[in-house]
Amino acid sequence: MTMSFNELPEFSKELKRLSKKYRSLSEDLEEFKRIIAVIPLGNGKHFNPLRETENCVVLKARLFCRYLKGSSLRIIYAFHCSEQKIVFVEIYFKGDKENEDRERIKDYFKIA
Repeated sequence: MTMSFNELPEFSKELKRLSKKYRSLSEDLEEFKRIIAVIPLGNGKHFNPLRETENCVVLKARLFCRYLKGSSLRIIYAFHCSEQKIVFVEIYFKGDKENEDRERIKDYFKIA
């Protein structure tokens, strides 16, 4: 079964805004998708589970951006185990914002 990817409208806006600033971002995100399609829960210290339910795990991960030459972007995504689906919730630059939008994650659980 192949992994399907979706994104929240807020994520799409953030991605669009950040892509103007960091030209390699869309390619970097594609690379990230290839990795998490194989290892959805990630591996190592760059993946951090934020919230878990029986069928869904929300993770925060470092997104390596070639334009930034480092992993100062963070991406929040929800992995739905039973459906083999990943929904991107938030993306942000660590320099602009210290932590993820916890309200958005809570709201996502109300929808999901």
